[in-house]
Amino acid sequence: MGKMKKRWPKKTEMPGWTQEGTAFQTADKETIGWVSPSYIHSRSVQLDPKVVANNRCVAFFQDVPEVESYRVLRTQILQRTLDKGGNTLMVTSALPGEGKTLTAINLAFTMAKEFKQTVLLVDCDLRQQSIHRILGIKSEKGLVDYILDNCPVQDLIVWPGVEKMTLISGGKTIQGSSELLGSPKMKELVTEMKTRYPDRYVIFDIPPVLSAADALAFSAFVDAIVFVVQSGRTAVEDVRKALEQMPREKVLGLVLNRQKASTKGYPNVAYPTAR
Repeated sequence: MGKMKKRWPKKTEMPGWTQEGTAFQTADKETIGWVSPSYIHSRSVQLDPKVVANNRCVAFFQDVPEVESYRVLRTQILQRTLDKGGNTLMVTSALPGEGKTLTAINLAFTMAKEFKQTVLLVDCDLRQQSIHRILGIKSEKGLVDYILDNCPVQDLIVWPGVEKMTLISGGKTIQGSSELLGSPKMKELVTEMKTRYPDRYVIFDIPPVLSAADALAFSAFVDAIVFVVQSGRTAVEDVRKALEQMPREKVLGLVLNRQKASTKGYPNVAYPTAR
């Protein structure tokens, strides 16, 4: 563990900058106690607002109606995990195509706007890294490069120009992903992510439960689990089967995606249901 810490970027503090649609200017944030880290050792990229809008990453912006649903989702998740000392969340679904990756991205954007938190978004779908593609950025390295090729962690981390948010997505893909996600090296990395910075929340985008063993292998490493369910598509029986495979005490609830009442082109997120 001591050697791993040397691979991580040093976190320093500096005044925050104003991103697209942020409600508070820098001076206002400093006055009310907002502190933002500088990711000087992470590769910096700039998101194209048109790309993230077209890909329904609504929480990148401040004043779209759907953001409020993500704020409620964020608040409920934080209340249910941080009170117990948890800061790692696995976002998954029963089957592919239900919106788990988009939910993880929008939740990460929303977490980054919370005063007490920074956020690290990690793409754990090792068969098809997609977070960086949805965000419209290039990323040549990801978790597979770290696990198999000993790539330093700091070379994986990307700062997408969003205050208080970093991400890991991209690089090699592999079919035998459940073995890697359940490996001792992956467990060690998750522990390091969890304990390195006390104000950081880590969100993992994990493959669907019923399509591979990845979610089952990885579930032991995280504090909490959220299931994304697509309105009008996901069968109750599939949800039940998926839930039965997960540690029940870690499941916070379900996020209902794509309700009919949602604004055209954007997802509508329901709130986690207490179990």
